[in-house]
Amino acid sequence: MSLKSLTATGTKLWLDSVDPDLVDQNIKLGATGATSNPIIISDLLKTGRFDEVMEAFFEEGMTDEQTAWAMTDYLVSDAQDKFQNIHDATDGEDGYVSFELDPLLEDRQRNMPHEKRVKAYKELGKLWGKGYMNRMIKVPATAAGLDAIEDLAAAGLALNVTLIFSERQYKIARERVWAGAQRRRNGPQRFKSVYSIFVSRVDVYTEKHVPTLTPAAQGQVGIVNVKRLWKLNQEFWKDKNLPLKQEIIFASTGTKDPKLPPDKYVEALAGSDIQTNPPATNAAVEKLNKTYARHIDELPPKAVLDEIDQKVDVQKMEDVLMEEGTAKFADPHKALLKLIGEKRAALVPAK
Repeated sequence: MSLKSLTATGTKLWLDSVDPDLVDQNIKLGATGATSNPIIISDLLKTGRFDEVMEAFFEEGMTDEQTAWAMTDYLVSDAQDKFQNIHDATDGEDGYVSFELDPLLEDRQRNMPHEKRVKAYKELGKLWGKGYMNRMIKVPATAAGLDAIEDLAAAGLALNVTLIFSERQYKIARERVWAGAQRRRNGPQRFKSVYSIFVSRVDVYTEKHVPTLTPAAQGQVGIVNVKRLWKLNQEFWKDKNLPLKQEIIFASTGTKDPKLPPDKYVEALAGSDIQTNPPATNAAVEKLNKTYARHIDELPPKAVLDEIDQKVDVQKMEDVLMEEGTAKFADPHKALLKLIGEKRAALVPAK
């Protein structure tokens, strides 16, 4: 059963990749959407499979930066085409592919002023999001990203607010999406938003920074955190009478410790909303051939919850993970630009 069983619980399965081959494979396994980021794009271009496409962009006179975004657009658009029929069949509820905005806006080395970053998020969101029915614009829950959200929602874009670790970030994101949706010309009726809460990274954080957690609590913080935010999200939107669901994405669902079951998070979060699973996680889950049941509503015993609340400083956790998270996207994008420069040197004849 495995992945088909997982989706039967009510979970939507999105692939954490836009590799055309993996998209085809995972659609057959039940995937109904996908997401991209600079790491994914860079890894795909390293394979050499898209050299001819890149070469055409070089011949058009594109810079390395322009080529990076043209390739991102090319790969995301290809995935969108494959999920378009799902988007149509669900009347806009599903079948989306997420497009990440420029991670270098948050690069500490560039140190771009806040207002300039906010303006750039708004401009880039509209540039890459306008006119696409099943493309989501992915905006990080940084200070600048959050300040751009209301205007992006008002502009009619489907939004994926990403890099969320805390209730503080989530509440700001949803309030600004809702405020922007209500400013739309035709009102808030037809809009879609998702909130990507990172799970396994939280447990990696607590293992390092909160070693005093008991074995019953260690390794449970990411799950408890995201389940609480899922419940808040359910409660916030239930009386808005919207035709489309505003959903939580359970992100970072791959286990980092090889000693853990590969479906630790997949199973714990089964039953609702969206899981964006890495290809390796989906492949491992499929091999398990398990039958899944709904667990999204279940929390550990009160003693475990009390210990987590007492020992985990959520603001410190958010600060550390956001610092790491923005670097994890900025550094690969720099590597992507370097890679494209190297590809240019190899593919374009010297003149």
